[in-house]
Order: sequence, then C-alpha cells, then structure tokens
Amino acid sequence: MSEPTDRIAEATRRLAAAGRDKAPCAPVRELIGRDDTDAAYAVQQRTEAAAAESGRVVVGRKIGLTSLAVQAQLGVDQPDYGTLFADTGFSNGSEIPVEQFLQPRIEAEVALALSRDMDHANPSVDDILDALDWAAPALEIVDSRIANWDISLADTIADNASYGGHVIGPRLRNAKHVDFSALSMEMDLNGAVVSSGTGSDCMGSPIIAAAWLAATLYDLGMPIRAGQIVLTGALGSMVPVKEQQQIIARIEGLGEVSCQFR
Repeated sequence: MSEPTDRIAEATRRLAAAGRDKAPCAPVRELIGRDDTDAAYAVQQRTEAAAAESGRVVVGRKIGLTSLAVQAQLGVDQPDYGTLFADTGFSNGSEIPVEQFLQPRIEAEVALALSRDMDHANPSVDDILDALDWAAPALEIVDSRIANWDISLADTIADNASYGGHVIGPRLRNAKHVDFSALSMEMDLNGAVVSSGTGSDCMGSPIIAAAWLAATLYDLGMPIRAGQIVLTGALGSMVPVKEQQQIIARIEGLGEVSCQFR
C-alpha cells in the first residue's frame, strides 16, 4: 500500500484534474479513507496552496454541513470548513454562467465579517457579537468535483467543503441586535419556494457556527482575520440549479439576495 503522503498527493491531483477539466471524478475516500479527516484537510490545504501560487486570492472561510437537513442529504454528521476565493465571489443580482461549475447546487445562509481578528483560544458567542462588523443574506453555490455527489465526510472536506462560489447580499452594519437564532429564511427558484429554515437550523445559530469556526481555526494556527467573509452555513436544504434559473433568498431581518444562472 502506498504511503499516506502519496495518497494525499494523488487525491489532490484527482480533484484538481476534475476541476480543471470540468469532469467529475471518482471519490477520493478510496485513497485517503472515508473517515480520515486529517488526511482530507491535508488535501484541502494542498489545494489552497496551489490556488495561492496561481494567483487566486483568499477572501474568507465557509462552514459546511451545519444544517441537519444538509447532513441528511449527504449522509454526514458533523460540520466542516473550507476557503472562499475572490474569483468565485459574485455581487448581488449577478448573472452567473452555469458552465463555470460541475454539479452546482445552492443554499441560503448568513454571511458575516468581524472588525478584529479572532486570535485567541475558545472565542465565545459574545466575542463574535462584540467583534461583528456586518451581517448579510448570502447564497452559497455548492459544487462537487466528485461524480454524482457520491461523497463521504472525507470527500467533501478534501474537496474544499464542496465550495463552488458565493453571492453576498446587502450588508447590515450594527447587526449585534439581531436575534440570529430566530431568523427565518425562504429561498425561491423561478418563483417557487424550494427551501426554508431558521437560524436555529444552523448549529443553533449562525453566531454559534461562527464561534465554532473561530475556535477550530485558531487551534490550527490560522485564525479568522478582520474583514474576512464567513459563510456560516445553510439554513435549509440545498437544491440543484441549472441555466435559466433565478434564485432569490429572503432572510427576515437581513434582507434579500439573488442571482440568475445562464
């Protein structure tokens, strides 16, 4: 059997080729193990390093698998995290070429940014709220380089938490007064409601999710930095998207975010 570093390298190459060629690949769990999250994050980190070398700019982090509905869809039972890039961030109302992705799905969530670094151990919900710069309704375009979305936890972690792109809606400053656990969300596809949920569906609250991410990343030596975008995780089920579809998500208290696939 090959050494772990060889298997991590092969998994990294497999995912890179799938993204480059727009051809979904076989699961990488056969290389790194279904439940080996350390190996999966090693693949993710190699992918991020290669992206940085090619000139891609990191603008934030995402939390995945925060919703029980999404966990049930994918057959996993814990959250994960990934990296957001500037070149896959779209403005509110954008027209987005669907061919940029392989197997896109979309979900609605809360985005936020902090006014100072979370550079200490075990940041609390109060720490996140005290540092909150803005919050916004957001759409995450979720995508998988793995064929047919046949993923385990290790597959999605290695694949940058199945990140494809993001759309940020209007930014609400002074959002500390918002009851994030009570937020309600509805997402429409071509005028029909296809997903709904509340803030409590995201680990109890998007702020709890952000605190989990801040603690996790601090322990790994890469704390959330001031100004970075944090996508806090889905408030409801994700849905497949294709060309000629418009998505509008409304999050009570934060506003509306939309995009059009072409």
